[in-house]
Amino acid sequence: MRSLKRVMVAAIAAFGLTASMAACSTDNNGTEGANNDGPLVIYSGRNEELIDPLIQKFEEETGIKPEVRYAGSAEQAQLLLTEADRSPAHVFLSQEAGALGLVAQKDLLATLPEDVMSKVPAGYSSEDQQWVGLTGRARVVAYDKDSVDEADVPDTYQEMVDPKWEGKIGVAPGNASFLAFVTAIRVAEGDDAAREWLKKLAGLNPKTYEKNGHVLEAVNKGEVQLGLINHYYWYNLAAEEGQDNMRAQIKFGQDGDLAALVNATGVGIMKTAEDRDDARQFVDYLLSADGQEYFAEETAEYPLVEGVDGPEGVPPLSELKTPDVDLSELGSVDETAAMVDEAGLTLNK
Repeated sequence: MRSLKRVMVAAIAAFGLTASMAACSTDNNGTEGANNDGPLVIYSGRNEELIDPLIQKFEEETGIKPEVRYAGSAEQAQLLLTEADRSPAHVFLSQEAGALGLVAQKDLLATLPEDVMSKVPAGYSSEDQQWVGLTGRARVVAYDKDSVDEADVPDTYQEMVDPKWEGKIGVAPGNASFLAFVTAIRVAEGDDAAREWLKKLAGLNPKTYEKNGHVLEAVNKGEVQLGLINHYYWYNLAAEEGQDNMRAQIKFGQDGDLAALVNATGVGIMKTAEDRDDARQFVDYLLSADGQEYFAEETAEYPLVEGVDGPEGVPPLSELKTPDVDLSELGSVDETAAMVDEAGLTLNK
């Protein structure tokens, strides 16, 4: 068993060595650290397999060839905090709002102009204009239709930790999306309520996995009856295997409940790179019709720019009644990770 803190430290050490060396190295113009020279460096907390085709499209359209460094969003955020203004990164692309909020709290992100922020509804971007939302991803419960009736599947966050699910539920405790979900509980209900929820969850002896995709796979195999994931994992798998061929199905959260949380992926420009035109072009491309359509069509995520159709077959974002949670307040993921560790929700190895 490995604690989340040890997992994060190990990942940061492995990934951060190269990046830290780059931060201190001399570029082609003889200057040190992050600056306006050299290729556009993107720290991506999004999966390479998912995001690389979009990066290639950006390169083809603009002629800009970025250098992309991949790791988990939480690890990237921690690395940026460690490197601070010596980071070689110019752009931070995150799979959820909490990691962006953590970096923004340390005043490492540039203020984005109003013409960028106005493209996305205010609730899906930071209130202080330090990062802008790109797509929405709803939290859902995946369930094994062969062993659980849909009516019995929990659609509130409290029902998720009912004792009847002991030994039957799967989670990814170190995943950024799970940490953001728990942070939302802290923001909406307070730390004591979040600790109590985590205590109940740990008491169910859940099976733990590294990623949402692994949780879904476990449900689809009947390894667990329930799993906490983001909606698009299921839609992507259903597109490959066929919905009727899958044991795993999903249930969206009850209107207004934390189980119906819709988190946002997002992007921010580092303050050390606020004058880089290529960084701004990258952000603009992600918010363009081409960028937004890519997410809707290829990843089944909700585009956030008005006028771009949502993913086919997915309930429209406008019909989801999300809880009253300010995504800008999800930056305290360090405290959440410590709380998850304290509850004993560690990754099985």
